[in-house]
Amino acid sequence: MKTLTATLGLLAFTTVPALAQMTHGMNHSNMPMSSEQMEGAVHAKAIVNSIGDGTANVSHDPIPEIGWPAMTMDLPLLENAEMMGEISAGDEVTLMLVKGPDGMYAIGAMMLN
Repeated sequence: MKTLTATLGLLAFTTVPALAQMTHGMNHSNMPMSSEQMEGAVHAKAIVNSIGDGTANVSHDPIPEIGWPAMTMDLPLLENAEMMGEISAGDEVTLMLVKGPDGMYAIGAMMLN
């Protein structure tokens, strides 16, 4: 019985951090996106190289969910992209990429790490 209680306690203790890591700390509940977009969203760690008018140039880690290797690229920013923190060039961030109806990915949210 003590083993079962200890196991359940350990499981409860480790589940919360694992769930938090799955969402990368982003609160998606108030984002104005369709449920299909939210379902297909992927997260990636990246360094912001520059942020322009409607685009961001980032160097991101591999994104296995969509078959992308690590690379530097320009990504469009959705008009209502949520910026969590004062993000500028050189910052390490977590990106939430959303697949549009055209099959292309855009940044739906960016959060400082």
